[in-house]
Amino acid sequence: MVRFCPLFSGSSGNSTYISNASFSILIDIGVSAKAITDALLKIGSKPDEIDAIFITHEHTDHIKGVRIFASKFDIPVYANKVTMNELLKDEKFKTSVEYRVMNKSVDINGNIISAFSTPHDSVSSCGYRIETNDNRVITVCTDIGYVTEEIRNALNGADIILFESNHETNMLMNGSYPYPLKLRIASDTGHLSNRCCAEELPQLVKSGTTRIVLGHVSKDNNTPLLAETTATSTLKMHGFERDLDYILTVAKPSGNGIIIV
Repeated sequence: MVRFCPLFSGSSGNSTYISNASFSILIDIGVSAKAITDALLKIGSKPDEIDAIFITHEHTDHIKGVRIFASKFDIPVYANKVTMNELLKDEKFKTSVEYRVMNKSVDINGNIISAFSTPHDSVSSCGYRIETNDNRVITVCTDIGYVTEEIRNALNGADIILFESNHETNMLMNGSYPYPLKLRIASDTGHLSNRCCAEELPQLVKSGTTRIVLGHVSKDNNTPLLAETTATSTLKMHGFERDLDYILTVAKPSGNGIIIV
């Protein structure tokens, strides 16, 4: 039995908890060490039981609490070589934390965590596909400008996905953000729109995905209802019924509760 929980999701901070009887991991800690500790205790997980932390990229909303949390609870931190080198440029990261370069995959008690590249405006960026020893597959994929074939392969066949549905294009372009920032968000190294997210979902449900969590929803350029409606409408047009063929939720900025797969 796998437990999955988007503890935090959005521009103010991101962290995802995944566990079963043999492992517990966090993907990113973009909030304070205290906030992540409190969030874990709230769902009945102890911070000192976390086996590893996996970093997607170096932006603050994904790494803010990594150093202090990992150091306090003696947890190894994984990232790809480029991201790791960027983190270690900051003297604060050169502490007692055990940093490990992420290659293709890591095995934690028979649970395989694999990284895949994602297009984003960072020095390097990745998502993670987790194949558990009880035959479940979870893919976490946010902060992407567009969907590559590598991303599709990582999403395909997953039981549960956390997938970016960041902005509604009209809201973004007509909103208050400076024009260069709008262009950055809408670019191929920015964030995924509701429409682009929704277009990928029918094939994923067809491939076996039964639980969809929409993540990194912008508080300024989107609403949870818009993200949800775009996704469910697209799936309905392809013949898939919500709560019959799939279950869909929207990750809240702070705390969704446990999803059991």
